[in-house]
Amino acid sequence: MLVRVLGSAAGGGFPQWNCNCTNCAGVRAGQLRARPRTQSSIAVSDDGAGWVLFNASPDIRIQIESFPPLRPSRKIRDTGIAAIILVDSQIDHATGLLLLREGAPLRVYCSDMVYQDLTTGFPVLKILENYCGVERHRVGIEGEDSIFSVPETPNLQFKAVALDSKAPPYSPHRYDPHPGDTIGVCVEDSRSGKSLFYAPALGKVDSRVLELMAQADCLLVDGTFWQDDELAVQGISDKRALDMGHLPQWGPGGMIEVLRKVPKPRKVLIHINNTNPILREDSAERAILEREGIEVAFDGMEIVL
Repeated sequence: MLVRVLGSAAGGGFPQWNCNCTNCAGVRAGQLRARPRTQSSIAVSDDGAGWVLFNASPDIRIQIESFPPLRPSRKIRDTGIAAIILVDSQIDHATGLLLLREGAPLRVYCSDMVYQDLTTGFPVLKILENYCGVERHRVGIEGEDSIFSVPETPNLQFKAVALDSKAPPYSPHRYDPHPGDTIGVCVEDSRSGKSLFYAPALGKVDSRVLELMAQADCLLVDGTFWQDDELAVQGISDKRALDMGHLPQWGPGGMIEVLRKVPKPRKVLIHINNTNPILREDSAERAILEREGIEVAFDGMEIVL
């Protein structure tokens, strides 16, 4: 299995267009050891030709241009994107669908809750019916309904699991959570037996999710915030990480503690907010992650399983 990190930042990217925090100001000025990042998305393939995209960020055009296998190469109008899996209905994970409107009907895999949001409160899928069209495939969250495949990647099997996170602010489920508002996805290669667990939004890790993480060979999981009150400490907002559906890395029960419980997989953090000090490659927080054997995803990162 081939995994390409197309974008590794949280919503807004890094630097964020309207942010003058230490991280954003420093990277703009070239004064930090940090890489700019686009908004989070990955692509997976079993042969390097057909690719399954996870989420479609507002930065999808530049992400496609930066990765030749996704560009047109076989005929005048073409793409290497075989399908798109949406793990939630967040704006930074679904807006990019609109930028793909010029092509053939989009093959979109999503849960019922995500489909509901994207045909009502943020009706991206309805809008696209008047352009390229959408071929929607239902993703279940229990039993056999949660397991699916994509024809162009026959050696990969996908399994969805409902996660404890938050629906977007526009969704009626924001404060009335439903299973399937957010999913994680296990991807297994039938040839090698190797697997990836992808969950860029993860607010709580219960025993069920921990077991899936422990079985995987590689984790790409929520790295949004370093600490729960990160935004408040920097004078940006009074919103807390956990209230937004993101498990912070630091502190009791945080992501670092969770990842200590799963020694097998390669551990990589993705969906990193512009305020997070782990973006700085020489920060004390990055050094803590390195001692824990935890990596920080970057745009263009490639993983082979």
